[in-house]
Amino acid sequence: MTETNDYSPSNGGRAGETIDIQRLISVFRRRLKLFAAVAAVVFVGVAALMLRQTPLYTATANLQINTRTEQVVDSKAVLSGLTPETSVVDTEVEVLKSPELAAAVVQDLRLTEDPEFNARLQEPGLVGTVKSWVGLGVDRTAPTTEAGREAERQQVINVVGQRLSVRRVGLTYSMNVGFTSESPVKAARIANVFAEKYLESQLNRKLDATGQANSFLRSRLDELRQQVQEADAAVSNYRVANNLLSSQGTTLTEQEISAYNQQLAAVRAQEAEQVARLRTARAQLASGSNGDDVGEALTSQVVQNLRSQRAAISARVADMSSRYGPLHPDMVRSQRELADIDAQIQAEIRRIISNLEAQVRVAQERTASVQSSLSSARSALASNSGASVQLRELEGNADAARAVYQSFLDRYRQTSAQSGIEQADATIVSRASIPTKQSSPNVMLNLALSVILGLGAGLAAVVLAEMLDAGLGTTDEVERKLGLPAIGSVPLVASVAEPADRGISPIDFAVKKPLSVFAEAFRSLRTSINYAGGSQGCKIVVLTSALPGEGKTTTSVGLARVSAIAGSRVLLLDCDLRRRAVTRALGLNTDAGLVEVLQGTATLESVLKLDEASGAYILPLSSTTATQDVFGTQAMDELLGKLRGSFDLVLMDTAPVLALADTRVLAAKADMTILLARWRKTPARAINSAVKMLQQSGAYILGAALTQVDVNAQSKQGYGDAGYYYSEYKKYYTA
Repeated sequence: MTETNDYSPSNGGRAGETIDIQRLISVFRRRLKLFAAVAAVVFVGVAALMLRQTPLYTATANLQINTRTEQVVDSKAVLSGLTPETSVVDTEVEVLKSPELAAAVVQDLRLTEDPEFNARLQEPGLVGTVKSWVGLGVDRTAPTTEAGREAERQQVINVVGQRLSVRRVGLTYSMNVGFTSESPVKAARIANVFAEKYLESQLNRKLDATGQANSFLRSRLDELRQQVQEADAAVSNYRVANNLLSSQGTTLTEQEISAYNQQLAAVRAQEAEQVARLRTARAQLASGSNGDDVGEALTSQVVQNLRSQRAAISARVADMSSRYGPLHPDMVRSQRELADIDAQIQAEIRRIISNLEAQVRVAQERTASVQSSLSSARSALASNSGASVQLRELEGNADAARAVYQSFLDRYRQTSAQSGIEQADATIVSRASIPTKQSSPNVMLNLALSVILGLGAGLAAVVLAEMLDAGLGTTDEVERKLGLPAIGSVPLVASVAEPADRGISPIDFAVKKPLSVFAEAFRSLRTSINYAGGSQGCKIVVLTSALPGEGKTTTSVGLARVSAIAGSRVLLLDCDLRRRAVTRALGLNTDAGLVEVLQGTATLESVLKLDEASGAYILPLSSTTATQDVFGTQAMDELLGKLRGSFDLVLMDTAPVLALADTRVLAAKADMTILLARWRKTPARAINSAVKMLQQSGAYILGAALTQVDVNAQSKQGYGDAGYYYSEYKKYYTA
């Protein structure tokens, strides 16, 4: 036979199968003892460990980041205050957890001398969070070196830091600072000191920053003052060297030019006035005036006096002309006086004109002089323009140095004024009070946690046991793990026998109790064989297993007897050359058997044995061990051909597949092979290896059957299998 079956669980449409709760419950019931044992051990261990913990107390102080600060002076602080932002509050939480702050608390409270935090000072045998160090190699001798003392101090700081809990309250600017200790008083005191040290560290940071700023500004001011002095000296020396002396922001030359410009404008105006007066007088004289109407003549006292005299004489001449004639001596004398006065007036006018001309010349000379001085000053200013560029650069440098110096001086005055008025960026909203009840261990919580851990460990043990369980427990597992049809299940006699029947041998049980579930298992297996063979005649069936001790012999004998009782002509061949299991189980002692028939030293009819209990025929093995391959010979083929015509069912009890090659030879010659597996014992990997070997030899594997099944256990744990419902159909079987 070269036909092989291609049965696969996936062909049954199981790929889309959902989680089966009943199957999980069945697994749990099967592993209930393991679950209970592991859960109990873990629960007791965890509970004992937790309940032995030293009671601890937690005290909490509350801090708040200041969202508003007092502004005593109107100037910026050297170290700005904290901004009320989420990241800032979270950062301050980490600052509170810093080792530096813990070190300050340890030093302030001298916690290195406290046995609760210093493992070296603890008494042996004490139990607690920190005291768990005892017995773990802690050196109890006092350190003698500086490095040893520092290491011990660091250990205490670490322990204190582990006892500290700092958390932000929601999204507020508040922070809870908690500390856990074996003493409630100590817990409250340390929590408050942490809060105080935190505020103190904030003030110290600001004081240090202000002091450093003042120190820096003082040293910098000395340098800047020297720079300002040097810059001013450079400007002054350059002015003197280049005649660029100035007053009120301008150089002397510029001031001189400004004065000359003013003088030039004044003398030019005066010159213009003098020229205008002279030009007017000359124009009046040129127009025929006798000079009486000349402006200077009108204001001249001499001319006015002469005019007064002439008026008097003119009045007298007029009076005399009416009385005397022109030749009258008085008339002639008066006219002569009048002419003399006119001559004097003209002489005075000429003198005035001459004076105007002299004034014009003086004004012109003065203007020329001022113009000359102005030109000289401008020439000097032009000659100094190159030097002024350098001067402006020096003045700019001096101004810049002075501005920097002034800014540093102002900032120094501000920081000096701020010294002593620094404020912390947080405040203590509430100080830690002495706790009245322990924070840990929480007995109820620990017990609940112990239960949870125990249950979890138990479930983990169940899962692990299932993962490591390589055996087969149900027909579903047979199909799923092996990819073979499950064709039967042979129960363990002890699980189905009544107390009075416990002494019956498994080989005889099916005959003596034909209505038992044990006998029915063989009838079910026989039915599977009959239906698999169809309408053909004799069926040659190989019964084998992957490993020894799988119940092959019991199954072979039981199947042969049940089939014979049912009326079939059945032959059972003992093909296990090493163990001769069937021959021994039935108590057959013969000098000739199967091997001798194949070797031709005995006939088939002479070696066949009749099982009187059932009517089945047995072809045993003699005690002679075969030293050659007797099953792969032509004689074996001829024997099987002969048996086909004489029997309805030929069963061959063979050796394990993995142990010997004989079984594969026989399986290839048989019509079908049934693979037996011991319930929950035979590893699935071993069976799969056997399946591969049989398929490679060309054997047709009808399916797999479980043997030695404890139906009582399966009825509780084997959900999905027929044995699961054993308690329901048990009443159909009678003793």
